[in-house]
Amino acid sequence: MFNDTASPLSLLATRRSGKPRDLIAPGPDADQLADILRIAARTPDHGKLNPWRFVVVDDRDALSALICDAYRAERPDARRLEIEAMDQFSRQAPALVVVLSSPRPESHIAIWEQELSAGAACMNLLHAAHAHGFAGAWLTGWASYSDAVRDAFGQAPERIAGFMFLGTPSRALDERPRPEMTAIVSHWPG
Repeated sequence: MFNDTASPLSLLATRRSGKPRDLIAPGPDADQLADILRIAARTPDHGKLNPWRFVVVDDRDALSALICDAYRAERPDARRLEIEAMDQFSRQAPALVVVLSSPRPESHIAIWEQELSAGAACMNLLHAAHAHGFAGAWLTGWASYSDAVRDAFGQAPERIAGFMFLGTPSRALDERPRPEMTAIVSHWPG
């Protein structure tokens, strides 16, 4: 097993992102995925607005067609390798969840706080996948900023917060360099 789930702290300390192209079957089954999404929804949410949604992508052929067509429409001079990259993006890992930031502009809660909540939902999703013994990757890229792709999943003011790829690592996950704590932590003396 690639994930250390011996204790809650070791679980948090050992979560790493996998490269989507290196995530293989098995992915989470329907019950595991439902549990992962329930846990992801337990995120800080000022005002109890649920300013995010989860869309499970079941049909990767349809997703590939959507992304490739949208890319060609926006970039009619796109070359074969660019289109192949869009197709490959769509087909990585055995499970894929699109997380949408779904702000409620009519609320008195700042949009920024609602967007942060969507990001927290993405992070909770990755932690929940790790707790189930899977690895995940949170990708954005061109497709996240395409209105045509977004419109297939939702509508403005929604935005794609991320494509969450889930599966079993095909190899040990790399540990990336972490920042020196002295560079990112300070104390305010008052």
